[in-house]
Amino acid sequence: MLDCGLWAASVTNFLPMPLVPSQRLNSLNSWVPRDCSDPQLDGELKECGGRIFVDSSPEFGVPANNVIDYSQIDVILISNYSSMLALPFITENTGFQGVVYATEPTLQIGRLFLEELVQTVERSPKAASAKHWKAMQHLLLPPLKDAPFVKSWRHLFDAKNVAASLSKVQMVGYSEVLDVFGALTVTPVSSGYCIGSSNWIISSQFEKVVYVSASSVINPHSTKIDLTPLKNADLMILSDLTQTPLNDPDSSMNGFINAVAETLGRNGNVLLPCYPSGVVYDLFECLSDQLAQRGMANANLFFISPVADSSLAYSNILAEWLSGEKQNKVYTPEEPFPHAQLVQHNRLKHFKNLWASGFNEQYRQPCVVFCGHPSLRFGDSVHFMEMWGSSPLNTVVFTEPDFSYVDALAPFQPLAMNVKYWPIDMSLSAQRASKLIRDARPKNVAVAAIHLEPPVAAPHRIDFVIEADCPILPLRRGEVVTVPVTRQKEQLKICPSLAKTIRPTSVRPGVNLATVTSSLLVRDNKFTVNVVEDVPQKPIVIEKPLASGSKRRRGAPTAVQTVELMPPSIKQRKPSAYTWGTLDIDDLLARMSSEGILVAKPEPDSNGNCVIHLPKEDTLIQVEPNSTHIFCPDEALRSKLRTILMRCLNKF
Repeated sequence: MLDCGLWAASVTNFLPMPLVPSQRLNSLNSWVPRDCSDPQLDGELKECGGRIFVDSSPEFGVPANNVIDYSQIDVILISNYSSMLALPFITENTGFQGVVYATEPTLQIGRLFLEELVQTVERSPKAASAKHWKAMQHLLLPPLKDAPFVKSWRHLFDAKNVAASLSKVQMVGYSEVLDVFGALTVTPVSSGYCIGSSNWIISSQFEKVVYVSASSVINPHSTKIDLTPLKNADLMILSDLTQTPLNDPDSSMNGFINAVAETLGRNGNVLLPCYPSGVVYDLFECLSDQLAQRGMANANLFFISPVADSSLAYSNILAEWLSGEKQNKVYTPEEPFPHAQLVQHNRLKHFKNLWASGFNEQYRQPCVVFCGHPSLRFGDSVHFMEMWGSSPLNTVVFTEPDFSYVDALAPFQPLAMNVKYWPIDMSLSAQRASKLIRDARPKNVAVAAIHLEPPVAAPHRIDFVIEADCPILPLRRGEVVTVPVTRQKEQLKICPSLAKTIRPTSVRPGVNLATVTSSLLVRDNKFTVNVVEDVPQKPIVIEKPLASGSKRRRGAPTAVQTVELMPPSIKQRKPSAYTWGTLDIDDLLARMSSEGILVAKPEPDSNGNCVIHLPKEDTLIQVEPNSTHIFCPDEALRSKLRTILMRCLNKF
């Protein structure tokens, strides 16, 4: 299984879960379909700003368990920490008994993501769980009416399932070759997308598939993408390309900085809904530098997350997974990320939550707050939206591309605060992905069908379409795609003692043949050819009744004869020589004549094969492209003809 991502955009169909009771949300009117009178639906749906929301704990989209039997999965390959958030749904209470491979940063930062997700959802529980609305989805209003696969949405796991799931993860390093039951090897190589992110090379002895997940050539802090192992694959699977093709990361970063600076300049506050790791490190670095250049070095920066301490600390101890520039800082010695210095100089203040010790004492406005969740449905971001949303001095800036900012803001409307959308997606664009394909030269490419058409917002931008010089296989949800990769060869290992006995014979320049009598051992999908000892064969005992001229009296025992048949040994069964080549008919006729055997003129049969008739001996010789048949009632003549025939062929 390649990755197990969690589709979190489903949560935007649910009402936010504030840290303290919200009179505004509690006073929303219930909504029921016009043509529905089911009392069980009452209270499950609320109307806000002309849209319908589910009043319940949020539910998430998980990999389709009605298509995949999780207990049959042997190996899960994880590419990065953002693509492992559905792991507890896969490994727990499903019969899964396999192994999960991921790099150390992927495991540790993925743990932070999962822990924050669980804690922020659990600390604002809903009184009731809505479940009847799914049966009435066709009667609801868009966009909830059009939400995909709602019956497969599930409530979030708990901390116990997270711990049990992560215990199944085995940490691996870049370029480490992992054996999968002898049938395949899998190898992670750097994808350049984030700390510890990987592309995977899946290989047999003669076939190669590369899985290119979220990759980047512009991320400034992670190890550069390793392109060499991706070349000359039978199949390249492209995944996680940019979600925002119309937004360049550099332009979005500049827009983000300007929005923050303008808001602080008018004494407003800025809310940055974000994840606890990843792009947020770049935001810390770029924003602090630009604010210092603009005379705002003393601006209050707050990072609020249940895992804020771990995230800031862990990012600075992963030197071997960072870019060369940041690795060099470690040996200076210097902190690889500037947020360490920001924390030391009290320019960046971090807290687990709003009621953490010291927060009230250090909280000052105007300020910039980095906190989760980017969906604005749970976490501290909900509290700040409720608190700051009514003032036009404040600004909320969306930098995460996973959610529609329109959907995220819908339950907070009407909204007076400013809204800025500057998504920063480091993943490959269509142009860079097309260049990667040209450089890697795969025989086939599989990619999501959405990347084979221009985006809906820009139908004229054909430069946003993946191009390749090889066949492209479009991938769509729920479809089974047959890939043109077929295993046609297997590698055999010959034991040394057998190899010593092999005597190759040259049959033509560059081609040598040798016969081998051996045993084939298959274990863990690996094939070994061993010497076969010529052990004595046990006789086969056959009993048959004796022939008798007199009639046997009823009830009398039957007289039998015991016959022992000794099967030939392995050495006796080996032919003395092997013939090869095309039979020369003229040579055969000449040799037969020299032995005193007179033949008639060869004639073709109905299949075009050559037939030689010996009428005097009542013998027929039929010559086919790959074999010769001798039909002769005289055993001595048949043996003589066979000897002549063997002299006409090449042997080894």
